[in-house]
Amino acid sequence: MLGLQLPTDPRWVNLAEKSLEEILTDHAYCEQKAATSCISLIQAYPERVELVRELAPIVTEEWGHFRLVLQELDKRNLNLGKQRKDEYVNALMSFRKKGGSREERLMEHLLVCALIEARSCERFRVLSLHISDDELKEFYHKFMVAEAAHYRLFIDLAKLYAGEDKVKVRWKEYLDYEVEIMKNLELRGDRVH
Repeated sequence: MLGLQLPTDPRWVNLAEKSLEEILTDHAYCEQKAATSCISLIQAYPERVELVRELAPIVTEEWGHFRLVLQELDKRNLNLGKQRKDEYVNALMSFRKKGGSREERLMEHLLVCALIEARSCERFRVLSLHISDDELKEFYHKFMVAEAAHYRLFIDLAKLYAGEDKVKVRWKEYLDYEVEIMKNLELRGDRVH
């Protein structure tokens, strides 16, 4: 369903499990940035009624996810650490086409969001299946389901505003580029991406 062409290395779960405070910290900030990204889209495109209508509740949901991760940290007597640079997201952002029409920039932003949500969904699925802690399996299963819905929403909004043909071509380019990102990133257990 997600279209990702390179699955997460199975060793990532073992690394994440050894760095639980760090992975939960990174996850918390990912949720916070997702909410902020939706707010930015709404601010930049207030005339896009469907976008505003669809993303406004996602802002609330993503902020709720941030709070859930904070609760999980508290429950485990772990601390929220400092936010770190997200090399994966920065690499995706560098692939966005510069310039172009306002509509093309919107499509690029929506596709980056979709890909981030798709990879998050895939990573949360891996955690929900393979982490040894049963509570965390359930915790991450819920996030996996939410991320899948967000991925689909961003793709649907891109198709609505840019057209299915343009999105199909550009999405394939993003998926191909994402493989290279994944091959070149160091396998780290302290990052969601």
